[in-house]
Amino acid sequence: MTADERRAQILAIAAQEFALGGLHGTSTETIARRAGITQAYVFRLFGSKRALFIQVVRSAFEQLTGAMREAAGELRGLDALSAMGTTYDALLGDRTALLLQLQGFAAASEPEVRDAVRESFAGMWRLVADTTGLDPVTVKTFLAFGMLLNNGAALELRELEEPWAQGVRTRIQPGLFTHITSETNQ
Repeated sequence: MTADERRAQILAIAAQEFALGGLHGTSTETIARRAGITQAYVFRLFGSKRALFIQVVRSAFEQLTGAMREAAGELRGLDALSAMGTTYDALLGDRTALLLQLQGFAAASEPEVRDAVRESFAGMWRLVADTTGLDPVTVKTFLAFGMLLNNGAALELRELEEPWAQGVRTRIQPGLFTHITSETNQ
C-alpha cells in the first residue's frame, strides 16, 4: 500500500471510529489495529489524535458543503436554497458524516477543535449566503432547520411513529422561506 493509500485508509477508519466514539472516546490504538499498523505510525502521519480528529471532522463538513455547492450549481435565491436543502436531507443518510459533525460540536470545548469547527461552519454559512444572496435571517433559519434535521437523523426518528417524531421529520416545503426573505419583499 502506498503512503497515500495508507493515509486514506486510516482517515476512513478514523472517521468511522470518531463518529461513534468522539474525540475522547476513541483510541488511536483501535484505529491502528483496524488498519493493521502501529499506533506510532498513526502519530507519525497525523501528529496527534486531536489533529486526526480535526481532519476527519473538516472532511465531513467539506463533503457536505461540496455537495450543497454542486446541487445549487448556477441557481440563486430560494431556488438555490431549495436545491441545497434537498441535497442536505439526502446526505443525512450518511451516518458517519452526520455523526462526525455532531462529534465536532461536542468536542468544541477543545480550542483547536472549536477553531476548526468554527471555520467549517463559517464555510457552510458563506456558501449558503454567497450562493443564494439571501439575507442573514434566512440563512440562519435554513441552517437552524439543518441542525434540527441533524438531530432527528442522529436519533433515527424515521423509526418512530409518534406525532412529535413525525413532526420533526416533516419535509420542509420550498416556499417556507418566502415569508422571511427580503427577496420577496423587494
